[in-house]
Amino acid sequence: MAKKTIRNIEVEGKRVLVRVDFNVPLDMNTGSITDDSRIRAVLPTIRYLVDHKSKIILCSHLGRPDGKVIEGLRMAPIAKRLSQLIKLPVSTASDCIGADVEKAVNALKEGDILLLENIRFHSEEEANDTSFAQTLAKLADIYVDDAFGTAHRTHASTVGIARYLPAVAGFLMEKELKALGNLLTNPEHPFCALLGGAKVSDKISLIQNILDKVDLLLIGGGMAGTFLKAQGYEVGLSLVETDKQALAQELIEATKQKGVSLLLPTDVIVADSINTEATGEIVPITHITREKSIVDIGPKTVELFSQQMRQCKTVFWNGPMGVYEIPQFARGTKAMVELLASLKATTIVGGGSTAEIVDEMNLAHKMTHVSTGGGASLNFLEGKTLPGISVLMDKEK
Repeated sequence: MAKKTIRNIEVEGKRVLVRVDFNVPLDMNTGSITDDSRIRAVLPTIRYLVDHKSKIILCSHLGRPDGKVIEGLRMAPIAKRLSQLIKLPVSTASDCIGADVEKAVNALKEGDILLLENIRFHSEEEANDTSFAQTLAKLADIYVDDAFGTAHRTHASTVGIARYLPAVAGFLMEKELKALGNLLTNPEHPFCALLGGAKVSDKISLIQNILDKVDLLLIGGGMAGTFLKAQGYEVGLSLVETDKQALAQELIEATKQKGVSLLLPTDVIVADSINTEATGEIVPITHITREKSIVDIGPKTVELFSQQMRQCKTVFWNGPMGVYEIPQFARGTKAMVELLASLKATTIVGGGSTAEIVDEMNLAHKMTHVSTGGGASLNFLEGKTLPGISVLMDKEK
């Protein structure tokens, strides 16, 4: 069911606590932000609240401090960058709860923005502690969740707080639910899913949930090794989930029964070792030797996958095609990004490392939607109920 958003609730003059996902990558030597796309993603929500004279309290985690104060994970650099992007002052609090925070909140005027300190400096956050959630809730009149990337977590600032305040979605959350929801309920056909990444086990539930919806399934990345092995191919030292081979074969049979075209690589790049000094070799899948590992899809596979996707009206992609961290083994992944960017189709990119690659190549603006949630987007497309979404108020029909 559709969720209420900040458009559906009176926010003028209200203290609005917005759960955002400012868990951005930092250069640990300088403390500078290396990718601010998650901050940019929530600007529409913050601007709306500023324009509608709310008193804005932002709350986020950063890194994994495990309930301890880590100086390198303070929110001050985030506030500075947000202020530059939104062209407004953004003040910071010394904590996320306590008397000093309450004083800072009480001093807010309409249109002011306050960023609380790292919520995960308190272990009660990840424990979804009731009293901690109540204390957070006392800071505000309305709760807004605009952190899709944490919607699969049952934490105090994503779930617990919604028991005590009217809870609605921000614009980023709304955008994510619409884009990913359409894949499950109303995709334009032909619909292709391009899946990669290391393990079949990470994608089993996703594949099972979308088999009735897709017309075409393309498998690359490390997970292709398990599928190839299940079909009797030698895959050498490639990553293979031995306990998932039977399941891979079942999925292959299921695609046949449902009339879904399943394509695996026809050629691959193999290497003796996986490091920056390694040299790759292009071989057909029938010529992978025992001492080699698959590190990328080959040029014929790139062309095959490209030909198929050019015929589709909807493409969902999650997972790299090879060991993309090593430049010489990133060509297949980069070719897929460039291909998606050129398509006249609805192109949805799953979050996590897949989104990072698209951002690194500066091609996110060429995609219909790049999800900000890695685990959250996969869980959603697996058909799971995300706790951070289920607690938000439903729109009336």
